[in-house]
This record gives sequence, C-alpha cells and structure tokens, in this order.
Amino acid sequence: MSYYRQGPFRPGGAGIGIGIPPLTPFVRMIMIACGSIWFLQFLLYQGALADISGWFGVVPAKVIRGWLWQPVTYMFLHSPREILHILFNMLILWMFGGELERTWGSRGFLRYYLVCGVGAGIAAVLFGLVIQGMSTVATVGASGAIYGLMIAYGVVFSERTILFMLIFPMKARTFALVIFAIAFFSTISQSGGGVSHIAHLGGAVVGYLYLKRAWRVGELYREIKWKVRRRKFKVLPPSDDDFDRWVN
Repeated sequence: MSYYRQGPFRPGGAGIGIGIPPLTPFVRMIMIACGSIWFLQFLLYQGALADISGWFGVVPAKVIRGWLWQPVTYMFLHSPREILHILFNMLILWMFGGELERTWGSRGFLRYYLVCGVGAGIAAVLFGLVIQGMSTVATVGASGAIYGLMIAYGVVFSERTILFMLIFPMKARTFALVIFAIAFFSTISQSGGGVSHIAHLGGAVVGYLYLKRAWRVGELYREIKWKVRRRKFKVLPPSDDDFDRWVN
C-alpha cells in the first residue's frame, strides 16, 4: 500500500499530495513494545527454551478457564518463526495510526486501539469455543487492532485517496469496505494457513461499532435526546411587531 496525504491537515478532507505518515507517541510506543517482545520470542524460539504464545497468546480453552489476560496480551505477540507478520502489522500501524492519533489525541487513539484488539481477541475465543470446540491453538498478533485502524481511517478520512496494493487508487472509505469484505469472506472460508481471519473480522466490526457509539449508551442516549428536542424547536418568520419592539 501507499499513503496519500493532503497538504493542510483536515480530518475527513479530500486532497492529493504524497506525504510521510507521522510517527506519533503511542504509535511509536506500540511499535517498540511489539518489536521488543518479538525479539524476545525469537531468542527463546531459536534457543528452544520456551514458547510464550501458550501463556500470553489467545488460547480459547485457557481463557474460558480463567486466563483472562490473554485477550489483552496476545496483540503484542507475533510469530517468532517469521518476520513478515510483525513487519506488515507495524507498517500498517505507522501508515494509518499516526493521523488517527493526531486527530483523536493519544489517549483516544490508545483506547480505540485496545478496544479493537481486545474485541478481536474475544471474537477469536468465541470462535474457538463455539465453532472449533475448546480450541487449544494460540492466536497472536496485532492484526485485529490493525484492521480496526484501517476501518477507522476509512470512516474519519473517507475522502482521502490511497493506493491499494500500490496499484489501485481508491477513496479511503472504499478501501475500508474492501478490507472488511476480505476479512468477512476469509472468515467464511477460513483458508490461509493458520491466519486467524475471525480476529481480523472481529477487530473491524468492533472498531466500526465503537465509532458509531453502538455501546456507549450514555452518549448515544444524550445524542438521541438532543435530536428529539431539536425537532421541537420552531423557527418563526419575523413580524412587524418584532421590528417595532427592537426599534423602540
């Protein structure tokens, strides 16, 4: 993928102009955390000492038995047997995360990232329990949270133009729809050699629902209440009496 950015920064605006994505504080921290943990995993794997994926990855059969930290910790682990997994995730985090963090602020960005990641982990747990039947396979990786970021970018910067696969120019909102469709149909087929497509789909769905305030009941209630009250307001045309009252 490539990244297109307009000159002046305007959330949701359109424009053309190639720019380098900003490396914002929490994007940098997440990249450092994931990279450091992957390096530790790699050293342990090369020395045949231990595989911490069973402890900190999402294992549905263990989560249901009380290992409740796994839907949080799994997103900071990646496969120690290959480097492309973590490189691709960190590249997408860098490309899309910086603009979102600048728009939402660091706390808002981190909250959204964690919500998408945890939601994707829970989706993997439910899929492993209900469909696969007490699965003991560990799911690791930040892909669920990353899919949430790509969906958010398509919502917040819908008119931005990006190059999909470095070939196809498309609006960010179209890109988000394509990404969601890929995750959806991949989940149905569940092909891809160990890739947890349900986590991708879970991160995308949770991210979209979060952006639409589907579960922030208090904010949603206040917004609906305000819209109902606003409809009761009446705008009356000015009259001669009003003019005389102001003049006199």
